[in-house]
Amino acid sequence: MTILKKLWNDESGASAAEYALILALVGTGIAVAAYNLGDAIGDEMNSAKDCIASTTTPPTCS
Repeated sequence: MTILKKLWNDESGASAAEYALILALVGTGIAVAAYNLGDAIGDEMNSAKDCIASTTTPPTCS
């Protein structure tokens, strides 16, 4: 608990290196999320394409 109090009361500013580290971590997280979201969207689009192209009436898509 004293560590949290010390951090809370610490009024020294962050240096440029700390800001760069935070920016790198946030940027990496955004890049990973965008990559995974792109794959998921691509998979769903392919599924919709296959459903539309199916010859069964009515289409049996889920």
